[in-house]
Amino acid sequence: MRAAHSASVLRPAGVVAAANRDILLNALAVMIVVAVPTIIAAIIVAWWFRAGNAKATRNEDFVYSGRVELVIWSIPLLVILFLGGIIWIGSHRLDPSRPVQASPGIRPLTVEVVSLDWRWLFIYPEQGIATVNRLVVPVGRPLRFRLTSASVMNAFFVPRLGSMIYAMNGMATELNLLAAKPGRYAGMSAHYSGEGFSDMRFITHAVPQRAFDLWAEQVARSATPSLGAGNYAILRRQSRDRGEYVFRSAQPGLFDAIVAQRLAPAGGPPAVRSATDAEEK
Repeated sequence: MRAAHSASVLRPAGVVAAANRDILLNALAVMIVVAVPTIIAAIIVAWWFRAGNAKATRNEDFVYSGRVELVIWSIPLLVILFLGGIIWIGSHRLDPSRPVQASPGIRPLTVEVVSLDWRWLFIYPEQGIATVNRLVVPVGRPLRFRLTSASVMNAFFVPRLGSMIYAMNGMATELNLLAAKPGRYAGMSAHYSGEGFSDMRFITHAVPQRAFDLWAEQVARSATPSLGAGNYAILRRQSRDRGEYVFRSAQPGLFDAIVAQRLAPAGGPPAVRSATDAEEK
């Protein structure tokens, strides 16, 4: 169970996460190649020019050496060039809005994500359902996330699947991922958004496509409530409830209404609103 919920970025379960790990390890290798010889050289120089070594030649009038300057400045310059190249290539290759390549003929699954205080709302527009604190995705199928926040800025992150991205009020961001193998992967809020953010976690269930279709059908046929403007108004209130909920249907265009703020953003803590109102009066 512990391995299933592991959030280690060094144990990728998706193509984007694997590429992120490669960038991390490549950057580490470049820095080690530079750091280790530098540390060894510093130890050797200090040992050789110690006070008790009569063989060491010391030039007390030394001021400048072009060769020494060339070596000293070329090392950090090469480090910057190598690291800059790795990051530049990786940042373009792993652009969050760039679709993940999969087998021909497989359409991406769109999931609309709303960051609430302090929980996550997931809307499946194609299936017409919605969930809270429970993300179910098919394995091997590209995932297209559209994200926004109903309150303050937040960050959506499933470490074993790939890149983190911010969710902001009044705008929509996009993230493309792909789960390469079945499993249960920890998801979290990676940006401080208030006193309840540390508990703003969810489990991503990566299942075969057939199991996903069956789950979506079961939710659509269940006796759970529908998610419309009324239930959303209740859902957006601040709460530290970490329960998982499903909605058998979701109002079409609900996500776009939240982004366009046709549905009002969350109001914040009641105590803060009361104090502000008192000051205004």
